[in-house]
Amino acid sequence: MQLGAIIENVLTMDQYGKNVKTVPGSNELVEFAIRLPGKQDEHPVWLPIDSKYPVEHYQRLMDAYDAADKGAIAQAGNAFETSMKLEAKKIVSKYVSPPHTTDFAILYLPTEGLFAEVIRRPGLVEAIQNDCRVMITGPANLAAMLNSLQMGFKTLAIERRSSEVWSLLGSVKNEFNKFGEIVEATKKSIDSAAAKFNEVGVRTRAIQRKLRDVEELPAPLDPTQPAPLLETLDHE
Repeated sequence: MQLGAIIENVLTMDQYGKNVKTVPGSNELVEFAIRLPGKQDEHPVWLPIDSKYPVEHYQRLMDAYDAADKGAIAQAGNAFETSMKLEAKKIVSKYVSPPHTTDFAILYLPTEGLFAEVIRRPGLVEAIQNDCRVMITGPANLAAMLNSLQMGFKTLAIERRSSEVWSLLGSVKNEFNKFGEIVEATKKSIDSAAAKFNEVGVRTRAIQRKLRDVEELPAPLDPTQPAPLLETLDHE
């Protein structure tokens, strides 16, 4: 099965790239690369995936099996293993460059038969993984691995959204606290103003009482009219 078909069936277009230059300053382009989140969104970490099909060595091995020729099987088998290790070394030397990429790459084998032949050869997969930092995959297990990555992407998206929600809630909480402080300060100002108004009211009422006392005083004497005391003296 074609590598592109599997990737396109599992991942979204923004989660991978085609013909990606994963090593800065190099002109080598890897067939596909998975875009993994980096420390900064604008600088992703690439996971290189390259498809290989050592058809010549594989076909010779199949022919040796068909002929039941033990010598030919051993010779073709050794050549097949050597070709697989060589392809893995090419991939890691061309496309792996941490921190721009992961510290390993994926070598994709397009048929289950080819993948099964690699798996059944004692120590081959382990040697390629340990010596070359390359993971061997076939159609089925690549699809499974990509599905696991997709779940990881979804989890990351949820976590990022959660962090945004918590950030928003934190901002709202801070604004609410500030609002509470403003309300409290305003209340104190209002209480202070109310106290001042109460004091003004007390002073006003005191002044009003004084004014009422003034209003209740006898009217001033009319100079054109004789004072009552003088009138009394005259009568005497």
